[in-house]
Amino acid sequence: MAGQNCGVTIALLGVLLLGAVRLLRGAEASEIALPHGSSIMVFIKPGTPPLPVKPCYIISSKRHKTSLTIKPGEKEVFSFSCHDPENHFVVEIQKNIDCMSGPCPFGEVQLQPSTSALPTLNRTFIWEVKAHKSIGLELQFAIPRLRQIGPGESCPDGVTHSISGRIDATAVKIGTFCSNGTVSRIKMQEGVKMALNLPWFHNRNVSGFSIANRSSIKRLCIIESVFEGEGSATLMSANYPDGFPEDELMTWQFVIPAHLRASVSFLHFNVSNCEKKEERVEYYIPGSTTNPEVFRLEDKQPGNMAGNFNLSLQGCDQDAQNPGILRLQFQVLVQHPQNESNKIYLVDLSNEQAMSLTIEPRPIKLSRKFVPGCFVCLDSRTCSTNLTLTSGSKHKISFLCDNLTRLWMNAEKTISCMDHRYCHRRSHSLQVPGDILQLPVQLHDFSWKLLVPKDRLSLALVPAQKLQQHTQEKVCNTSFSYLVASAVPGQELYFGFFCPGGSIEQIQVKQNISVTLRTFAPSFRQEATRQGLTVSFIPFFKEEGIFTVTPDTKNKVYLRSPNWDRGLPSLTSVSWNISVPSNQVAYLTFLKERTGVVCQTGRAFMIIQEQRSKAEEIFSLEDEVLPKPSFHHHSFWVNISNCSPVSGKQLDLFFWVLLTPRTMDLTVIIIVVVGGGALLLFALGLIICFVKKNRKKKKNKGPPVGIYNGNINTQMPMQPKKCQKGRKDSDSHVYDVIDDTMVYGHLLQDSNGSFLQPEVDTYRPFQGPTGDCPPSPPPICSRAPTAKLTTDEPSPGFPAESETEPYTFSHPNNGSTDVPLLDTHEPEEPGE
Repeated sequence: MAGQNCGVTIALLGVLLLGAVRLLRGAEASEIALPHGSSIMVFIKPGTPPLPVKPCYIISSKRHKTSLTIKPGEKEVFSFSCHDPENHFVVEIQKNIDCMSGPCPFGEVQLQPSTSALPTLNRTFIWEVKAHKSIGLELQFAIPRLRQIGPGESCPDGVTHSISGRIDATAVKIGTFCSNGTVSRIKMQEGVKMALNLPWFHNRNVSGFSIANRSSIKRLCIIESVFEGEGSATLMSANYPDGFPEDELMTWQFVIPAHLRASVSFLHFNVSNCEKKEERVEYYIPGSTTNPEVFRLEDKQPGNMAGNFNLSLQGCDQDAQNPGILRLQFQVLVQHPQNESNKIYLVDLSNEQAMSLTIEPRPIKLSRKFVPGCFVCLDSRTCSTNLTLTSGSKHKISFLCDNLTRLWMNAEKTISCMDHRYCHRRSHSLQVPGDILQLPVQLHDFSWKLLVPKDRLSLALVPAQKLQQHTQEKVCNTSFSYLVASAVPGQELYFGFFCPGGSIEQIQVKQNISVTLRTFAPSFRQEATRQGLTVSFIPFFKEEGIFTVTPDTKNKVYLRSPNWDRGLPSLTSVSWNISVPSNQVAYLTFLKERTGVVCQTGRAFMIIQEQRSKAEEIFSLEDEVLPKPSFHHHSFWVNISNCSPVSGKQLDLFFWVLLTPRTMDLTVIIIVVVGGGALLLFALGLIICFVKKNRKKKKNKGPPVGIYNGNINTQMPMQPKKCQKGRKDSDSHVYDVIDDTMVYGHLLQDSNGSFLQPEVDTYRPFQGPTGDCPPSPPPICSRAPTAKLTTDEPSPGFPAESETEPYTFSHPNNGSTDVPLLDTHEPEEPGE
């Protein structure tokens, strides 16, 4: 605490002393005397911004002036009428050096007059050197050298160096520089103008540079940049951001320690309209057999270069009517080579089609501190911060990066089928190629875009391991997951995120989709064997999606409708095919009492249908509450069909299914046994009575004869159906009871005339396979009141027509995957 109070006290004393000095300074006089033949002139003039409200004047020879000029051989004594002249005036010291009529005063440049002899104002020292075109001039800067800044930037200490050259009578701005950089020398010819700007509070008394004589450089200028260690430098072309002079040449020389590597990145550039020649950059790279290496400004620039190198910018002859602008801002990054920079990776995409791989930086927050670059190099020389590899070729890449976790990879592949006759039933494996997994960079996304002909084919996704849908109640804890979304232009439909380790055996989608494998941890490399989907082209169906689910016997299976939290799209339908093993019972529970949908047009329905008995329940999702938890002893369907909902009142469905072992209550067992025994005794009594009665009748009658009537149609009238019944579902194997003793009684008599007891067999239902066809909802365009319907038998082929019935239900039978949930007419047969 005492230290803080002491610091505050010192600061207050400093302010008071500064105020006292400023009060005294306005009243004290300054004297400037310039010797004869010094070629120095001093100008005291108003500064910018313009004069404040309270004016201030220069008092010289008892006269008030707004400016003052002092020439060689003159002496001036002056003062100011205000106490803060630094806010009103600036002093400019100009020195002309003529190297054309006599020898040049080469060597260290002095500040003349000295800063102590000048009033405490913002000062600008200007040296203008004129020389022949054949003479080269070199400005040498002492440590800490210079750093170039762009338009609008300023130097921390307020000290700036502005350097210009000359082409005939035209001045060319080379750049503005601060201290603490890499620029050590600037070579020019035909003349140079150097301006050193010092703020009034800066007590600098040396210029910090010297002038040397050099031979002609045959170009506009050469800038030398020296790196002592790791670091970066941003440099710009002459006249930046204005245009580079027409048909000129400018060179940068970089001095790099042998143990470091340098990379060049173009930050901003523009090209002009050339009539002759071509604008380009040229590199002289040590060890290159093709020096100079020529690049266009649009090309990827070299990287991972060891040792010194030169970079030159060459202009062209521009179009006089529309010249355009050539300008360039670039960065040179110097850093230690990494172990990965010496390792070459071969990425073989020659057998791939319609695929691209991009390696790029992760999004990170920028830091003020120096951060080594992270580059991807193609063939070890062409380096950039991002690189895209295309299919059909082999690529050799390396990395120049201190931390490869700063990069990631994104890939995309398109699998399309435009001819449904060729693609029908064909399948493709969706797996990340091994050449990508072997790279030392994390894979972020790999997207497969799956395209099919409209209304001709649909898609089926079958995972190598059953999938789990990601929900808040049961999150995916794997290192990767699949995002399944529609790829139809203009349709925002997301089926959800899915990861291995669940109960979803298959996902069928109506039309174009994208499947994106997204990784979340580096451990994906160890779990890569778990990834793998197979996509097949199947006959077209009209639902947006069908999920085939076999629940786990230990855990709940959470399922939710597509576009969760945003609502199922209008007039779409989705089904879940829930498989229930014979020794299990499924417990179905909906997590919300209502879906929250409000229809603008049409109706929203849900159908729960038992696949074995075809018994179904239909619920209006807009008017009714969702059903309470229920048990299902056989496989069943859950189907939802959406209306056109009101904005903000969308259809979302969330439910879970749990399997439990099938058990029978003891009371039920006793009732079944007692009832079965009683029924058996009753049946035996009827048989005995019936046999005795027949024996009495047969004493007076001959053996009964069965008579065939050929005019009777023994077959039931049938109708063509979309889902043909299997034998298990039809009644062709079920017979009415036939009185065997009446028709075939003579065959039951033995040699003594007594009747033989017939053998009694038991009927066993058909156990063959049956089809799985989703239920069809009622027409969703109707606005009549909804009805909850439970059917114990499949609906007949020709339902009775009634004007009082709100709907006409048509239930497809087994054998078809075409589910026209949104159409009121009979659907067409899918193509085989």
